Amino acid sequence: MTAFKTLCLGLLALLPATASAAPLDLAALIECRQGVADYAAVAPVVADPLKAVANGLQPLPQGNQFMNEYRLSTPLTVFGQRTEYVAVAGASIMAILDLADPRPLAKTLALEDGVDTPDKFMAGRELVSRDVTDPKTGEPMIESIILSLSTVKTHPGKTLAGCTYSLDLPAEEEAPVPAPTPPAASVNAAPAGGR
Repeated sequence: MTAFKTLCLGLLALLPATASAAPLDLAALIECRQGVADYAAVAPVVADPLKAVANGLQPLPQGNQFMNEYRLSTPLTVFGQRTEYVAVAGASIMAILDLADPRPLAKTLALEDGVDTPDKFMAGRELVSRDVTDPKTGEPMIESIILSLSTVKTHPGKTLAGCTYSLDLPAEEEAPVPAPTPPAASVNAAPAGGR
């Protein structure tokens, strides 16, 4: 076999691995236009700084202990707002928007207020709740996708807007209520055949 053929075969062997590594569609993830399976691709990217950078996410110092923040190599537009910053917290991915008052955007997105005080605002709406089967275990699960907006003290003048993707076990059936026990015979009852 010639060196050229060996090189071509080696390159062909690499194609499936590189072709399957599709870039993250951050705007679609943030705007809840994808599913739990799509969001699962985020975890390995944000867990590895080199993968994060390869996906256009520059890790930033952690200003809030509950979320990891990233500066985007290319700004994106979500919910009609342009941003250069995103945050990931557990099952949520959010854009950090230059929006001091989230209420108008919450109204536009038809979100339900959860908390509305001078110090904190939270609103959300479940967009998807569907029965699915876990492909690994075959167990019935519930896929839930929730759109939300919030403010946070560590980011004054900003609004976090994004999506939470979760796969949960269905609620357990409530235990059946036992049938009422028939009343016991009264001790004072007259014997059968009575006197």
